[in-house]
Amino acid sequence: MPYTILVVDDEQQIVRLVRAYLEDAGYRVVVARDGQEALYVARHEKPDLVVLDLMMPGMDGWDFIRRYRQGRDTPVIMLTARIEEADQVLGLELGADDYVTKPFSPRTLVARVRAVLRRAHGETTPPAVLRGGSITLDRETRTVTVAGQAVDLTPTEFTLLDVLMTTPGRPFTRAALLDLVLGDEADVFERTIDVHVKNLRHKIEPDPAHPRHVVTVRGVGYKFDAEED
Repeated sequence: MPYTILVVDDEQQIVRLVRAYLEDAGYRVVVARDGQEALYVARHEKPDLVVLDLMMPGMDGWDFIRRYRQGRDTPVIMLTARIEEADQVLGLELGADDYVTKPFSPRTLVARVRAVLRRAHGETTPPAVLRGGSITLDRETRTVTVAGQAVDLTPTEFTLLDVLMTTPGRPFTRAALLDLVLGDEADVFERTIDVHVKNLRHKIEPDPAHPRHVVTVRGVGYKFDAEED
């Protein structure tokens, strides 16, 4: 089951943006408009992490985290326009696990969510070697072989294949791959991923025009199929 993220913010444009990026990254997202509603949603949905705005009508983020932290250790990332150091210190003292200031990069937020969840749930280090069909990827040596023959991938192609092979069968949207492969530094269009996929297929597929492994999921993006025909 995917992790559930509770997004608490009264700005609907921000909620839609954050929700879209988190869902593209594979998370389940529930939302609330203020602290009072967030307490109700959290009680029923039991989120794995909370993304929390501070300045909201009614019960603000400060009051929410004071009440929410009573008997709960769910990670909280504060997302706010308040940039003063004192506010950040207070948030951390109240139990926030991270602090992201507005304006913000959605990809950076997704990366922070991923990092906080990894720490909170003690996720283990992924295996150093991934195998799927005739393809072997070694993370330590950053090498890839196909049927025992080494292939020369660019760093981006290697990371793209790594992401897809980590969860074979799971479809990734282009936006999610853009985030996971190129990260926050990338000022590029989603279709850039198509170019990298095309180049990768030419290096690892027996017939790039009819790929066996890096498969297109119509209307979504791409997935890795570990089975041979």
